[in-house]
Amino acid sequence: MDSENAASAERPPLGIDTSKAHPARRYNYWLGGKDNFAVDRESADVVASAFPTVHLAARENRRFMRRAVTYLAGETGIRQFLDIGTGLPSAGNVHEAAQEIAPEARIVYVDNDPIVLVHARALLTSSPEGATAYLDADLREPEKITGHPDLHRTLDLTRPVALMLVAIMHFIEDGDDPYGIVRHLLSRLPSGSHLVMTHATGDHLTPEEREVNDEANRRSGVPFRLRSRDEFARFFEGLDVLEPGITSVLEWRPDGPRGASPSIGDVSMLCAVARVP
Repeated sequence: MDSENAASAERPPLGIDTSKAHPARRYNYWLGGKDNFAVDRESADVVASAFPTVHLAARENRRFMRRAVTYLAGETGIRQFLDIGTGLPSAGNVHEAAQEIAPEARIVYVDNDPIVLVHARALLTSSPEGATAYLDADLREPEKITGHPDLHRTLDLTRPVALMLVAIMHFIEDGDDPYGIVRHLLSRLPSGSHLVMTHATGDHLTPEEREVNDEANRRSGVPFRLRSRDEFARFFEGLDVLEPGITSVLEWRPDGPRGASPSIGDVSMLCAVARVP
């Protein structure tokens, strides 16, 4: 590719800020995608310098999400999904997994990066029987999500909803009240709804490795907060956590033998699925 074509390929769509790395585009890079920019790749490489298996964490996180959606649609009869922190479309999106089992399933995707919404509206097409909608909103302002007219046009909040917070809460720092955000979202959902969450953890790091990781995350330009198992468990207070409980994404209802690699430490990602009583 010559320099003119390379510059054209890197030129962002109108309205998309490429001066700062964005979690969705950085995640896309770790998954091997092409919808990212130099600032995202530089940030991702800084993180990978301290946590070289981060691409495995991204991949296994995605696999867990599909298993969780398949379980909820198939075993609990959930037909509505609210996926916040959607990320860029790739194989195994929520609506694909849900509508494979229940074509009438309805999904609302939420993200705050315009490039995600551009791709989502073009690529995340629903089955004829179901529906999808895409909200441009920030998780730090949950009332704008729960009050959005497109959410209410797509989902019936008197019926159970699966709230998907997959690999997103670790971008919410303590000062932004992460537990209050989750409580607000759950307070708008009826009994029988479910919370699906994954979260990066430092539980498998030595103090020295944790210090290196924290410094890399600071240098990456993307706010990031590793949380312990106990801190993660606080998100599920008052909910009925389904078996196998709070565990690694590798160990939540695996659909085949896991083998020796990757290890739980390589992935360092907690998960749980819980029912709203």
